[in-house]
Amino acid sequence: MQISELAQKTGVSLRSLRYYEEKNLLNPIRLENGYRQYREIDIKQIQLIQLYLSMGLSTTEIADLFNCTAHGERKEACIQNGIKVGEQKISEIRDQIEVLRNAEAQLIEVVADLKSKSADKENL
Repeated sequence: MQISELAQKTGVSLRSLRYYEEKNLLNPIRLENGYRQYREIDIKQIQLIQLYLSMGLSTTEIADLFNCTAHGERKEACIQNGIKVGEQKISEIRDQIEVLRNAEAQLIEVVADLKSKSADKENL
């Protein structure tokens, strides 16, 4: 399939698909006329890229993870790096959750205070 069909099937922009290729996340077949030819497996690859991006991984980190299993091989050093990156992302997510919980608690207090002031005004 060509890039426009892949974009339509995945909901990913042409620009993003070209960027993924630039970052070695996608490796389409190049035809003699220069057109990119994508396979059905590229759809799964894009879904995986989107998942990793939503988890906060950079395209470089994603490429590193993809290289861990390139050609069916498992590279121990690469796997260890993947574990390190994964644990770091888990820590970052937990930190973000804590920030959000604190923001939620403060907002709950503000809303409760505003409700109290509104109720007091109605009772006057």
